[in-house]
Formats: sequence, C-alpha cells, structure tokens
Amino acid sequence: MTAANQKATLSFSDGSPSVDFPILKGTVGPDVIDIRKLYGSTGKFTFDPGFLSTASCQSAITYIDGDKGELLYRGYPIEQLATKCDFLETCYLLLNGELPNATQKDDFVARVTQHTMVNEQMHFFLRGFRRDAHPMAVLTGLVGAMSAFYPDSMNLNDAHQREISAIRLIAKLPTLVAMAYKYSIGQPFIYPHNDLSYTANFTRMMFATPCEEYKVNDVLVRALDRIFILHADHEQNASTSTVRLCASSGTNPFAAIAAGVACLWGPAHGGANEAALNMLYDIQAQGGVEKIGEFVAKVKDKNSGVRLMGFGHRVYKNYDPRAKLMRETCHEVLGALGLENDPLFKLAMALEKIALEDDYFVQRKLYPNVDFYSGIVQKAIGIPVSLFTAIFALARTVGWIAQLNEMITDPEYKIGRPRQLFTGAVTRNVPDLSAR
Repeated sequence: MTAANQKATLSFSDGSPSVDFPILKGTVGPDVIDIRKLYGSTGKFTFDPGFLSTASCQSAITYIDGDKGELLYRGYPIEQLATKCDFLETCYLLLNGELPNATQKDDFVARVTQHTMVNEQMHFFLRGFRRDAHPMAVLTGLVGAMSAFYPDSMNLNDAHQREISAIRLIAKLPTLVAMAYKYSIGQPFIYPHNDLSYTANFTRMMFATPCEEYKVNDVLVRALDRIFILHADHEQNASTSTVRLCASSGTNPFAAIAAGVACLWGPAHGGANEAALNMLYDIQAQGGVEKIGEFVAKVKDKNSGVRLMGFGHRVYKNYDPRAKLMRETCHEVLGALGLENDPLFKLAMALEKIALEDDYFVQRKLYPNVDFYSGIVQKAIGIPVSLFTAIFALARTVGWIAQLNEMITDPEYKIGRPRQLFTGAVTRNVPDLSAR
C-alpha cells in the first residue's frame, strides 16, 4: 500500500472547514481514500451498510476483478492453479505467498498427512448430536471443540502456534466432515489412510465401509480437488471478514475458524450451491425438462417471487472464472459416471443452455456460476445436498487461516469496532411502574 501523492477533499455545506484525506494505491484495483482520521478531524463517521464501499484491511492474498472476471491467488490466475496445481500446493501458496518447489511440497504434504487423525474423544462428542442434525451445525461444534483438544496451539500471537494450528485445521477438516457424514447415515467412521493423497483420502473416508476394499476413482478425486482449489479463498467475503473480526479480539485460531464456518452456513453465502440444486429438484418435481419454459417465464416475472439460483454473481459482473473450470469438470464427471442421461442432470444442462443463449439472461449477465456446477458435480459424486456447505468450509479453511495470519502480523491491525448511525430514542428518564 503506497500513498499516491494525491488527496481527496471533503467539503461541507454548513460552512465547516474542508478536510483533506490521502489517497492510497494498491498494486491493482481501485484507489482507496484513507479516512482513518475522519472522526478525529470532523466528528463524523461514514455510513456504508454491508461495507460495500469500504476497504476493511490491506491484503496481499487474493484479488478479484469482477468486471474482467478475474480471480488471482497471490497473483496467479485461478485458471492456471486449477489445471497445474493440486489443492495442497494451493494451500502452501496461500499460506506462504509462493508456490512450493518439489522439496517444500513434499515436506508440507508430509506435515499435513501426519495430522489427519482426530482425538478419539471427538467420537463421543459427535455422538451427542442428533443423527438428523444439519452437517454445518455439527461441523461448527466440532471445529470449535478443537480448541479443547489442542491447548498447545491456542496463542494467536505466537507464530509457531499459529502454524501448528493451521496444519491441524487443514489436515483434520476432511476427517471431521467425513465423520459428520458417516454419523448422519449410521455408518462406522473410516480412519484416514495416509498412503493416499489429501483428496483421495477424503473420498475414502466419505464412501468406504469396512465391508470391502475401497477403490479410488481418479476422476472423482480430480473433481473434488478442483472444487477445493476454486473455493480456497475469495477476498474479503462475509465469512472471511467474520474470521478476521473474530480473530481481531485475540481469540484462539480454532474459535475464529468456527466463526467462519457458522457464517458460511448462510444460504446467501456458502449455501448457494445447495440452493441451486434444490431449485433443480423443484423443477424436476414439477415435470422436469418439459417445465423449464414455465419456470424461466416465472423467473422473468418480477411479481412471481421465483429466483434463479446458481446464476450470476454479486462480485463478478462478467463470467465467473471458476464456473468455466467447474463446467469442464462437471461434464468430465457426468461422462465418467455415465450420468449424461440422468433426468436431473439433463434438466441442469437444459437450463444451462437457456441461460447462455436467452437474451434476458445474457443481457443481465446471469451466467451459470461456480455454485451451479459444483452442486451438480457433488451430487453426481454421491455427496448429499446437506453436506455441500461443509465441503465448502473444508476448502475455505486455508483461506481463512491465511487471512487471519495476515491480519495478526499487520502492524496496523486493531480489534474490529464498526460504528453506527443511531436512530433510536434520545436520553429519557425511567418512569415509575405505576406510570407506565
């Protein structure tokens, strides 16, 4: 972050003296007006609901250009990372700022692999949940509970302890997600198998049983690994901002990540791919492909209340760069599993075709986004809809950790304390009970 030798001048219509503020320049993206001295200089705050025009921090991790449809991790385009790297290489990049060489990769993979097991008492904690509990409710509890099992890596201000907690979280999230799934369907937990890759190990813990040997399907492993890479970080979104705000109080890393998991659960955030697939189920129940025309007509009717889920994006005003990659994976998975003619997936592809060709959607740039395709892929793999957001949390954990680490080491970091525009009652006296 550098000063641009430019300033912004704030003037007032009430005769108050004008105030100058420095303009800061990042390496790319919009310039930023530094208003940190606004209140001290003027006695006034800014009003920005949702912080849509406010930079809450400086960051060197992830950059999004919504107009170009560009996503960069540490400067590397997502298209290159998703095709040339695996998920743990991407984790190393986000945490350390550079891609690992062969030795660094081997060391990092070995460290993560050594921590894939969870404390056996986690099983007893898990059994306290109802079998039909939502996996995100379970995962929020499990991640938060890690702080009770690993007191040796709780100090957020100790770089070594932060590093240990980061490895533990990255390594154990697949185990915890798989345990939550197995518990919900009444199957025995499958322990990690450290001869397998990170993502192959996860698929085995998800789908293996003690009854027979599990055979890893490389196509499905590649698909899940790509899902992990595409969801690893996404700038200052709601859950990432939650992790930063939570960690700014100095709480332990596990508690901060649990807060991120809880925020991600919301349907407007991590639940978007779940909502997209549920939309397809609704269309299917109404008659499938033959009813798409009626559904699209309702979407175009502002008074119908029907929303098109999995299309368009709040940040990407052009095409979501992750969607193109996920589309390739989607068709690869459907082909490998022989599901091209499955009624639900035929419906999804028919809806995709309309959205890419219909002027209504094209003009509004309502292109299929990553949630649309990742939901279809996960369903094809055999992951239940209720587990989609937990998969997202597994992938995003490394991004949360990288952002948390960056904040803690920023010399300008302070505990988060947003201001407000107060519109309630002014000072008044409490009347006696008889007078109320």
